[in-house]
Amino acid sequence: MAKAGAILMGESPGRKVKDKLVRYGVTAGGIFVLVTLILIFFYLLYVILPIFSSVKVTPQQQFTTAFTDKTADIRLSDNNAYLFRLAASGSLSAISFTGATAGEIVGTRALLDDVASVGHTLPADRLYALGGEAGEVLLTKPSLTATQGDNALSLDYPFGREPLLLDPEGKPIVSLAASVRGRRGVIMGITADGRARAALFTETSNMLGGVGADWQSSFFAISGLPSKVNDIVVTPDARTAYVLAGDKVYVVAFGSSSAWVREVVEVEPTGSQAQQLALLSGANSLLISHGDQSLSQWFETRKDGKRTLVKTRDFVVGDSAVTALIPEYTRKGFFALQQNGQLSAFYTTVKGAIYRDPVFADGLPQQIVISPRADRLVALKDNDWQVFDVDNPHPEIGIASLLQKIWYEGYPEPDYVWQSTSASDEFEPKLSLVPLIFGTLKAALYGLMFAVPLALSGAIYTAYFMSSRMRGIVKPTVELMEALPTVILGFLAGIWLAPIVESHLVGMVALVVMFPLGMLLAGVGWSLLPYSWRSRVPSGFHVLILMPVIVLIAYACFDLSPWLEQMWFAGDVRAYLSDEWGIGYDQRNALVVGIAMGIAVVPTIFSIAEDAIFSVPGHLTSGSLALGATHWQTLTRVVLLTASPGIFSAIMMGLGRAIGETMIVLMATGNTPIMDWNILEGMRTLSATIAIEMPESEVGSSHYRIMFLAAFVLFVFTFMFNTVAELVRQRLREKYSSL
Repeated sequence: MAKAGAILMGESPGRKVKDKLVRYGVTAGGIFVLVTLILIFFYLLYVILPIFSSVKVTPQQQFTTAFTDKTADIRLSDNNAYLFRLAASGSLSAISFTGATAGEIVGTRALLDDVASVGHTLPADRLYALGGEAGEVLLTKPSLTATQGDNALSLDYPFGREPLLLDPEGKPIVSLAASVRGRRGVIMGITADGRARAALFTETSNMLGGVGADWQSSFFAISGLPSKVNDIVVTPDARTAYVLAGDKVYVVAFGSSSAWVREVVEVEPTGSQAQQLALLSGANSLLISHGDQSLSQWFETRKDGKRTLVKTRDFVVGDSAVTALIPEYTRKGFFALQQNGQLSAFYTTVKGAIYRDPVFADGLPQQIVISPRADRLVALKDNDWQVFDVDNPHPEIGIASLLQKIWYEGYPEPDYVWQSTSASDEFEPKLSLVPLIFGTLKAALYGLMFAVPLALSGAIYTAYFMSSRMRGIVKPTVELMEALPTVILGFLAGIWLAPIVESHLVGMVALVVMFPLGMLLAGVGWSLLPYSWRSRVPSGFHVLILMPVIVLIAYACFDLSPWLEQMWFAGDVRAYLSDEWGIGYDQRNALVVGIAMGIAVVPTIFSIAEDAIFSVPGHLTSGSLALGATHWQTLTRVVLLTASPGIFSAIMMGLGRAIGETMIVLMATGNTPIMDWNILEGMRTLSATIAIEMPESEVGSSHYRIMFLAAFVLFVFTFMFNTVAELVRQRLREKYSSL
C-alpha cells in the first residue's frame, strides 16, 4: 500500500530519473546554444578586427651600391626583386636588392646623353620619360630578360629608339609629363624659355599594340600658359593635363591635333604657392601639396552642365612642408615625406593620416619609391639603400568610409555609396554600410506594414471571436504556412507577383482602400439584416461571409485597374508618377517585397499574438462582461491590454525574422543600394549582399572582411530584436503563471 501510494503521489524513482535527465538535457542544450552564439560572435570579430589595424612600416634591410653620378629616379620591379635606377647622366641600371646579391648591378643601358628633366608618368605604367638639353624626349619601359646574363636589362621603346624632337627650337625640356595607354599617348613639356610644347600619338595599325605598332603623331605648341611652371601631370587617356603655376592650376584639354586651356582654378586662396602635383591611381584625382604644410585632393565633376575641377578634401600633414608624394599603384592611397623626416600615409576615404612616424629624422633621402604591391618602401640616401616592409592591407576601411558620407571621384557631392567591385584594377571601392542597413530596415518596415495589420487582426478574431471548431482548423493552417520555403516566396514574388503589380498598380492602390471599406460595409449590411437571418449562421463562423466579399473586391479592383489608369493617368501611371511627382518605378520594388515578406512573417506574428490573446484568463473576460461591458469594450480595454506584452513580443519576433530574411529580398528587390523610402523602388539588404558577394570575394581581402562585418551587424540586429522579444515573452508567462 505504501509503495502504491508513493507511486500515486508522483514519487516513482523512474520518473525522478527521467525528470533529471530532461532537466539536464534542456539545461545543456541552452548552454550549448549560448556557447554557439558566443563563438559566432567572437569568430566574426576575429575576421573583422584586422581591417581596423594600424599601418606598420618596419625596416627590413640596408645595403650600399657605389654610384659615381647623381640619381634622378628609382623604381621597383613588379616582383619586388629588382630596382631600376635612372642616373642624371642618362643611364638606366637594374639593381638586385634581395638576398646575398642585394646592391649588385645586373644590367645597365644608356638612354640619353644629356638629361634635363625626368617626366611625370603614372607608376602603374612603368614608363620613363626623359627630357633632353636639345629639346628631345625619349620614352622607354624597362624590364628584365628571362635569362640573366652580363646585361639582363631590356628596354621597350613605345615610339621608337630615337629621341623625339619635341621643341623645334632645340631648347632644353625643363618640365615634362607623359602617358601611353592603349591606342593613345601624349607628351607635354615646358622649355627653358617658358614655352609649352606637346605631342599626341594615335595608333593606326597593329591592333595588339606594343613593338611594331604604327603611331600617327602631331606636334604643336600650347598657348595660354604662364612662362613659369612648377609642375605638370597628364592623365592616361591623353585628354587632359594639369599644369601648376604659382597659386593656380591650368586644366589643358587635348583634341586630335591641338590643345587649349579649358579652365583655370585657384588652388591657393591664401596666396601661398603650391608645391607639386601627383595623380592618384586611375588618374582621376589630383594631389596638390601646399606651402602651409597641407595637402588637398581635387577631381573633376559635373557642375552647371560642364566638367569642373573641384577640391574635395584636405589632408593635414603636420608642421613641416611636404617634399615628396608617393602614390600607390592600384589604390587611392599615398605616402607623404616631410621636410622634418616624418613619413605619413593617407587614404582618400579615411579622415586623417592612417600612419605617421619620423622614419627619416636622421636625414632625408634623395629618392623614395613604393612597390607595385604597396608592400615595400625603398629610400636612397647618397649610395645607401633602405628597404622598409609596409603592412597596410586595408587602408580603405575606416569609420568614416563605413558610416559617413564620402565624396567619391566623379560624384557631384558626398554620398553614401555601396559599390564593392569593378572590372578595373584602379577602381575605388565604395564600402558604405549605410545603404545596406537602410535597405534592411526598409524591407523589414514594409514587410511589417503588410504583415502586422493582417496578423494581429487575424489573431484577435481567431482567439476571441472564432468558434473553437473553426479555430482548430484556422490556427494550424496559418502556422503551417511558416514551413513554406522563403525561396519559393522570393521566386514567386520576383517572377509572378512583380509583373502583376507593374501592370495593375492602380488596382493594388485601390485594394488598400477598398478592402477595409468593403469589409466595413459588409459588416454594416450584415447588422441591418433581420435577426432571423443572422441567427442561422453559427456563432464564430461569420468570417465565412467575408470570403466572397474579399474575392469580389479583389476581382473588381484588378478588372477596373486598366480603365482607372486610362481615365486618371492617361494610360501610363508610371510615366505620370515620374513626370508629375518625380517618383521612379522599379519592377522589383519595396511593394513587392512587402507583400512577399509579409506573407512569410504573418505566421510568426499570428501564432505568438493569438496564443497571448487566447491565454488571457477567462475570469477577466467574464468579469468584464458581467459588469455590463460589451464584447468590443472587453476586447479593447481588458483583453488587448492584458495581452499587450505578448503582442509586442510577436511584433518583435516578426521584425527579427524580417531583418534576417535573405531569399525574398535577394530575388524580389532588384538589389539596388539606394537610399530612398519610395515604396515603388528597390533596395539592397545586408543579407542579400552577403549572399551575392561572399562567393566572389577574395579570402582575406577588404571586401571579404566587410562581408563578415555586414554579417556581424545583421547578427547584432537579429540577436537584439529576438532577445527583447523573448524577454517580454518570458515576463508575460511569469506574470500569468499564477493566475
